[in-house]
Amino acid sequence: MRRNLPLLLVIASLILFSRSVAAEETLPELIRRVKPAVVSVISYDARGKTSTTGSGFFIRPGQVVTNLHVIEGAHHVEIRTFDGKGKTFPVEGILDVDLEGDLALLGIAMPTERAAHTLAISNVVPEEGEKIFVIGNPLRMEGSIADGIVSAVREVPNLANIIQITAPISHGNSGSPLFNMKGEVVGVVTMVVTNGQNINLALASSRLTTLQPEKLLSFEELAAKLRGSPQADAVSERWYLNGLNSLWLGNYESALGYFEIAVNKNPERAEAWIQVGYCKVKQGKNRDAIRALQQAIRLRPNSTEAYNRLGDAYFYSGSFNEAIEAYKQAARINPRQAEAYYNLGMTYLEIGDRFSAIAQSHLLEPLDAKLYDKLLSEIHR
Repeated sequence: MRRNLPLLLVIASLILFSRSVAAEETLPELIRRVKPAVVSVISYDARGKTSTTGSGFFIRPGQVVTNLHVIEGAHHVEIRTFDGKGKTFPVEGILDVDLEGDLALLGIAMPTERAAHTLAISNVVPEEGEKIFVIGNPLRMEGSIADGIVSAVREVPNLANIIQITAPISHGNSGSPLFNMKGEVVGVVTMVVTNGQNINLALASSRLTTLQPEKLLSFEELAAKLRGSPQADAVSERWYLNGLNSLWLGNYESALGYFEIAVNKNPERAEAWIQVGYCKVKQGKNRDAIRALQQAIRLRPNSTEAYNRLGDAYFYSGSFNEAIEAYKQAARINPRQAEAYYNLGMTYLEIGDRFSAIAQSHLLEPLDAKLYDKLLSEIHR
């Protein structure tokens, strides 16, 4: 009997393993289970025309989470479900808002039985490489599915973790739930930072705990409340300054998170794009840095800082000719900018052009004695 015991244990283990595998839901099964709790959010102006569309999801019966910017400025708002042909229900008002998290909790006028579908929220932050999927309303294609993986997770103090995903998202996905492969919500799609390519970001679901049903606000009352709050540029300034503080501490990962939020709040903020590029260079992500710095230059064509940082990104990516052109442009914009001549000299040395490096040292000498000595020591090594 003892000889048969190991065999019985193996058989029992195989049975348990097969049951656990069978219990795991496939992606189509997960989608069928959670999709009824995801909705389109449609905002209308005073003339009844659609002003903004986004996505949202039920976290409690009759309560939908979406991004604040989806409903901001709306005269009235509706949601539409994705089940069957879809049903439309009016939003009664706003139960709570999270200005910094760009979140809103909506109260929905709908029968109790229709509001029964809610989603499970997980506060466990997904890991890099973990599979995820998104359901939403991109480009008004209601109920669209996108899947991918978590490509990065950044902790942003005083906000939450920011989750970068590879799942393709577009306008209309704002407010979409980000699911793990258990069908739990792990984030809210909230930002698409564009610098030549989309960087798709979600706010970790732990931030949802800040949303609690309070007094129901009308859309007129919400507008008055927002008028008394910092506007986009002021909010962007706060995140930008937080990023600078992190830079001074040498925390490039944290700083990058702040700067990405700053450009999301105000995409016209050139100095924030420059800092995004700078942090990306520090992380060795030079191609991403190039795109961010090119965006900064589009916004501020005469920025010597942007061209110097662009030159750095090209230099560290091995594109030395492009680096030289960027540094030359920085010097053309401000001929007394010593850093550009030093950078040019170092780049010429990198490609073996000692004569051109010496020429840059002559231009540098009257501008900055320390940088001149530093370049000269490199030339004579």
